[in-house]
Amino acid sequence: MYSNLRSWPVFSSLEPKSISKIHMVMVFGNLFCSLLLYISLLAVLLFTERLKTGELGKRALIVTKDKKVYLMNDNLHALESRDKSSTMLYPKEIKDLCGKDIKTFAYGRGSHILALTNGGEVYSCDNIGQLKNGTFNMDLTFTLINILIIQDSQNMKHVVDIACGNKHSIILTKNDKVYAWESNNSGQVGNSTDGFSITPKFILSNVGCISCGDNFTMAVTKNGKVYGWGSNDVGQLGIGNYESKNMLLQTMQRNNTFSFGSQVTLSQAGGASNFENKNTPQLVGIPESLIVDKVTCGSNHTLVLTDKGTIYAWGGNKFGQLGIGNQTEFYTPTMIGQMKEIRWVDIAALNNTSIAVTEAGRFYVWGDCRGECISIPIATSSFNVHDIFGHYGPSIMHKPLILNEKLDILGCLGIAFDDSSTSDLKIQVEDKCIYVHKVILRICSSHFKKMFARDWAENNQSVVKINTFSYVVYKAYLKYLYTNIIDLPFKNISEFFYLANAYCEDNLKKQCIYRIKQEITVSNVAYFYNFAMKYETEELREFCVRFAVTHMRAVVKTENFAKLEDEKLMNRFINEASKAGCFKH
Repeated sequence: MYSNLRSWPVFSSLEPKSISKIHMVMVFGNLFCSLLLYISLLAVLLFTERLKTGELGKRALIVTKDKKVYLMNDNLHALESRDKSSTMLYPKEIKDLCGKDIKTFAYGRGSHILALTNGGEVYSCDNIGQLKNGTFNMDLTFTLINILIIQDSQNMKHVVDIACGNKHSIILTKNDKVYAWESNNSGQVGNSTDGFSITPKFILSNVGCISCGDNFTMAVTKNGKVYGWGSNDVGQLGIGNYESKNMLLQTMQRNNTFSFGSQVTLSQAGGASNFENKNTPQLVGIPESLIVDKVTCGSNHTLVLTDKGTIYAWGGNKFGQLGIGNQTEFYTPTMIGQMKEIRWVDIAALNNTSIAVTEAGRFYVWGDCRGECISIPIATSSFNVHDIFGHYGPSIMHKPLILNEKLDILGCLGIAFDDSSTSDLKIQVEDKCIYVHKVILRICSSHFKKMFARDWAENNQSVVKINTFSYVVYKAYLKYLYTNIIDLPFKNISEFFYLANAYCEDNLKKQCIYRIKQEITVSNVAYFYNFAMKYETEELREFCVRFAVTHMRAVVKTENFAKLEDEKLMNRFINEASKAGCFKH
């Protein structure tokens, strides 16, 4: 199987020959629950704290290189039904989309999927779901969406992007206009008091980026401003309050005239706005000095990426998906926590999971990570966003995966790590083997370069035994050489630093210190102060002192403080914190 499909079991039944013909896939999972399925899930929840994310990722759309479109369904419930043909362990052709040159898909939690063609046409399917006998409906029907009130037919018909919420859909046209339709129970369609809109309605102009949450919609204009409309019950619109789902438009007078449908027009003048509808886009209070490049939405939270490489977040935060170090809802934009010195270049969100990519090419994740609530960004060993959603997130895709994209060198090295089929050397630790490549070790590690350059015993062996470090730490070190990412539980970071120090890996030591600084707490700060003194790491020592300044009364009561090696070291720690002003707090 292709390496970029390993995270998606739904494709496991496909033969390699079939996979080689695939151009694009979209895994969209068991999001569309009928009443019968909902009751079944409730029964599951009686025995588990939450629905395991592995239950998702059971369905997929496939586009082949010859522009045919197929549906797959790996549904265990369907396997138990009498109609075995409905299980769809093998692809079933979607005739309505074959030959349409599909560019991308979008799907919602409700019963709908959108398909966008490279020609700018949008097809919609609303008959997804379970049939009366409990099987999944495989006969999907897609229909072409027509945009009404066409002023410039060539541009208006040409759609460049699509998005779906729970039960509503939005599109962005070539001339930068946003249209929305379907469920409007929370104002997410906008510019209408109707509870449901059958046809797309014009909402906003001058837009460059769109995204949907469950029951709200966000858009970024060409001049880098962010607008949101729809549900605001947990502050997902970012307008500073959550009293109403359909707030009046605020502070847009600073911008040029915008048209929001026939009834809503705002001018640049500072007078009162003249409009009747309350289901209208709201300006989000991003700092004036920043220009927003991208917006992405989870179920009920929002992330934006600015031109300065910073990320702001707001909305629901039950799982820590805002990345601000806690699980408290935030109703206005706030910069994600503890990562302000990093420059970000991309963001993604899905359900209650958030992802970001640094300028250095590292991928971070936070929020709901396989049932764990992670409230600050943590580095992963993955090389793309799709893999992270497959491993850490809800096991569905935020957008289609293109299989013919070429991996960069770092991505190829990551795949080669611990691959027995290409390895020419085995590292044995604790009777476990790690498969590596001598040439990569020589290039990436001065320690191994010296080992293989000299007439060491290990030089001519196919197996090198390591007895000085644990398996988990040594494997993490070897993986770091391939990926430049530390993939290691924090509890092992001290031993990892010891290895980096022993192997003269200065860059690795710096990354360890950075990781430690992220994880400093009242309970461990004394331990890492002692650690910093032992290894003469001035940066970490100063950080521990600064942290202790506001927490010293609690720190002196901890077990790690009592375990400081001697009274002299204990007194030095207190004196340094005192000089920094700890007893003023």
